[in-house]
Amino acid sequence: MSKTKQTLYNILKGKFLVDEDAKKNWGFIIFLTVLALLMITSSHQIDKKVQKIAILNKEKREFRSKFVATKSDLMKLRMESSISQKLAERGLFVSQTPPKKIEVKVYN
Repeated sequence: MSKTKQTLYNILKGKFLVDEDAKKNWGFIIFLTVLALLMITSSHQIDKKVQKIAILNKEKREFRSKFVATKSDLMKLRMESSISQKLAERGLFVSQTPPKKIEVKVYN
């Protein structure tokens, strides 16, 4: 067998885990495992945050549409025509004569 085939065969058999330098190899394998677990945990947390952001954006759009609808209703209620109509239902009408200015003179 050629040297590259033998090296590949030794790696597949796991001889690098029981050789003289196995302690160094095990340390590196544990380091890679911890690093992989950290990456997996991080990606799951990011996915959760992305989903939460999507939900909050949806709620924001709903609240914005409610705000706009409420604001337009308020503007309609504040119009002079709607106020005079509601007052007419109660028997009050808009005066046909303009108001007069009253001046008060104070003498010392």
